Amino acid sequence: MKNTIFTGAGVAIVTPFNDDADMSVNYDKLAELIDDQIARGTDAIVICGTTGESTTLTPKEHEKVNAFAVKQVKGRVPVIAGCGSNETAFAAELSIAAQRDGADALLHVTPYYNKTSQRGLVKHFYYIADRVNIPIILYNVPSRTGMTIQPETYAELSKHPNIVATKEACGDVSAIAKTMALCGDDLHLYSGNDDQTAALMGLGGKGVISVVSNVAPEAMHAMAIAGLTDQAECLRLQLEWLDLCNDLFLDVNPIPVKTALNLMGKAVGPCRLPLCEMGEAALAKLKGTLERHGMV
Repeated sequence: MKNTIFTGAGVAIVTPFNDDADMSVNYDKLAELIDDQIARGTDAIVICGTTGESTTLTPKEHEKVNAFAVKQVKGRVPVIAGCGSNETAFAAELSIAAQRDGADALLHVTPYYNKTSQRGLVKHFYYIADRVNIPIILYNVPSRTGMTIQPETYAELSKHPNIVATKEACGDVSAIAKTMALCGDDLHLYSGNDDQTAALMGLGGKGVISVVSNVAPEAMHAMAIAGLTDQAECLRLQLEWLDLCNDLFLDVNPIPVKTALNLMGKAVGPCRLPLCEMGEAALAKLKGTLERHGMV
């Protein structure tokens, strides 16, 4: 059995930007967000993921943001550094830098745009895993990358000692169940979709890597912890927060969650282009949901 990186809810934290000409990273605000998340029960900080707009960060920014998160967290919870890329060598470089800077684990998405075969996935992830000594969480999100990790490929990937878990956002519960049956204790499961947390915890998941935790960390922590011990309570919380889980995806992530944080007075700034502001109808719906939950 491989060691578990964390159980519960890890926040896929946003990257706050200053509203200046360069839309520079707002490190003071990032420190504030990290401290607030830990104080409110978040079980891990996942930095420079999709929600953190990693694809619009320069390589220098990417390394600096990962390192900053480690320094700010100060060992209070695990820091999982997003280092995924569609260029294998660059992904390895980011991973080596994150390990050097003290990250507890790495998050690696499947290659996007150029994509690859299932055989290529094994080569890509093995290349990276062979060059670090900290655990790797794979990230399967076909809606963003145009490809998926098949259960049989997971079985091969799980043989590597540094590949310990997956963040699953494929939406195919049957395929995920097959993956868990094939891999057993050699691959831990985290939900990558907030609205499927209860379902994937029921398959033996260790928790969720959550967008919703940016705005409701206590709720997602409680849901994920309940999934480990009390499935009925986990399901109750899933249904209670289902409207927010859905409405934070009314537009391309992280547009809605950054909008919600700004409405809540967190002042995280805008998204970098090509992401832009929400339309009026979606914004009104999101505001209504936040109001129902007493968040604005």
